[in-house]
Amino acid sequence: MKWFKSNSWSLALLPAFLFTFCLVVYGLFMAAQESVTTLNGFSTDAYKKIFQNEAFLDSLTYSLRIAFVSTTLSLVLGLLLTKFLFETLKNHLARTMVWLPMLFPHFVWGYMMILLFSQTGWFSTMLHAMSIIDSPDQFPVLTNDRYGIGIIITYTLKEIPFVVLMLLPVYAQLNRDLPNVVKTLGGNKWHVFKTVEWPWLFPVLMEAGLIVFAFILAAFEVPYLLGTTYPKMVSVLAYEWFYQGDWSKRPESFAVMMTVTAIIFGLLVLLLSLVSRSRYRMMKGNGM
Repeated sequence: MKWFKSNSWSLALLPAFLFTFCLVVYGLFMAAQESVTTLNGFSTDAYKKIFQNEAFLDSLTYSLRIAFVSTTLSLVLGLLLTKFLFETLKNHLARTMVWLPMLFPHFVWGYMMILLFSQTGWFSTMLHAMSIIDSPDQFPVLTNDRYGIGIIITYTLKEIPFVVLMLLPVYAQLNRDLPNVVKTLGGNKWHVFKTVEWPWLFPVLMEAGLIVFAFILAAFEVPYLLGTTYPKMVSVLAYEWFYQGDWSKRPESFAVMMTVTAIIFGLLVLLLSLVSRSRYRMMKGNGM
């Protein structure tokens, strides 16, 4: 009781801790257990089988490529939008317009992508009506394509507002006198960005990038709507293995998702190490 009185703030974290533990930790534990459980007892055959399965290796490569490209585009475009429109985004209406896409679920964006950019969609029909293309079939294949272009466009447009949301407080807290100091010493705009803005932006960009990358890598609804039959993203592949009639595939389905979790956890450890060093240097440089 004495400990709780002196650390009453911990009670405020208790609901979040219980929620995280019950839904995430317990879920991971059960998935890990199912991935190594067979009718004959404990076995790691599921992991051996998926890494010998060409469909899984192609799906993993395909998923990593889509997640990397979507995350990179979201970070770059979100950074440019925040940097060059920061003064405009001080207006409440402008911020609301930028953040508006976050209100809609991802599958709604995926469905809009089909309505607008498929070969039977709004743009192909409009270009055909304007006689710019001879038939809707000549419109580029942007949905259900083997390169995942539709998935990349959907996630990029959907995650840019999130990156802006993460970066706006950074720009709002920057010392406005430091750019003038750099310019007084002969620096240009690139030097201002590199020496003044980047040290503060780097940890936030890495954290936002990890969140976006992990979400896209494990996402299901948009790849299910806009993906192709081969290769599939790992989440779709795991779903199909889990729900198909052959129950022997279920440990492999759990093994796929545990492999994805291990990749995300490895990136988390790596990026947190980089971010912690950056934050330490920032605190040391500011005499904190």
